[in-house]
Amino acid sequence: MSVQAEQQATRLLKGIVPDALLASYTRLVLEGACPQPEAADLLGGADQVAALTSSGMAQIRSSGPTLPARLVPVPPDLVLQGTLADLTRRLVADQERLLDGQRRMAETHPWASSAITESDDRLVRLITDREEISTVSRALIGAARHDWMTLENQFVERSMDELSAVPPPPSFDGRVRCRAIYEAGCAEHPVAVMSIEIAVQAGEEARLLPRIGMKMKVADDSIAMLPLTPTGMSGALLIRSSVIVSALREYFELLWERAVPFGASCTESPLNEKQQKVLSMLAEGVPDAAIAKRTGMGLSTVRRHSATIRAKLGVDHPFAAGVAAVRRGWIK
Repeated sequence: MSVQAEQQATRLLKGIVPDALLASYTRLVLEGACPQPEAADLLGGADQVAALTSSGMAQIRSSGPTLPARLVPVPPDLVLQGTLADLTRRLVADQERLLDGQRRMAETHPWASSAITESDDRLVRLITDREEISTVSRALIGAARHDWMTLENQFVERSMDELSAVPPPPSFDGRVRCRAIYEAGCAEHPVAVMSIEIAVQAGEEARLLPRIGMKMKVADDSIAMLPLTPTGMSGALLIRSSVIVSALREYFELLWERAVPFGASCTESPLNEKQQKVLSMLAEGVPDAAIAKRTGMGLSTVRRHSATIRAKLGVDHPFAAGVAAVRRGWIK
């Protein structure tokens, strides 16, 4: 074989087979073949020779009854084909173990609804059974692998005094980022506050907004649950459409930027009436010229107020001023 064959071997097999094994194989490809007794010295040890032959990347061939056997490389395209077949077999075995583990998990946790674990091609599923909604809602958190996001408002079916906190599971620790945005009214009831504190102590990041229009649960970019009623217990949508779930996640991130961290103190705005009016428009993304026209102020005055506001908030961009002001409670 030749340098061209060595280059082809590298192009086809780089990243597919271990680097050390590929290095031994390409040395053998450049050599073309070598007597079996000399193979260990050429390739860096008997272990490398054994690895090449056991993986099907090289073969020991007899040259005749009076000549020593030779170690011959298998052509790169055939090595790739065999390697991919071996990877496929291992993937199938891993998949079988994964499914077996999921079945055992379902047996250990009977509440793990088939709605979460079963293969389901439906991108949107309507659930109207109250018990199933409750079961799926509890099980959905187990679907998160990287991010778990929830919106919570004050619409509940039981009184606040009967509520109990459901903190993030221990398996989330260091692996899944858990974030929740609560309607500010939730922080006005002692039981609700205690529930949020328990979740925060377990690793949840919590923020507050004055008003949250609906509840929502989102796991990664893969699955989400939306209510069809204020409490979500009479009807809900289980969404698997990646397009819709991604949009819901972007919606959550926008609210997250506006929300105030749980436990943070909100101070009164230090701005005067005109600056407050300018701030409100900055938060809406209104440009300086349009603010001047709406308020009757001069453009230079608007720009001066904008600079003062941004300086007090410690931000550079006008829209960022709106976000920072909401977090501090300067905009309700």
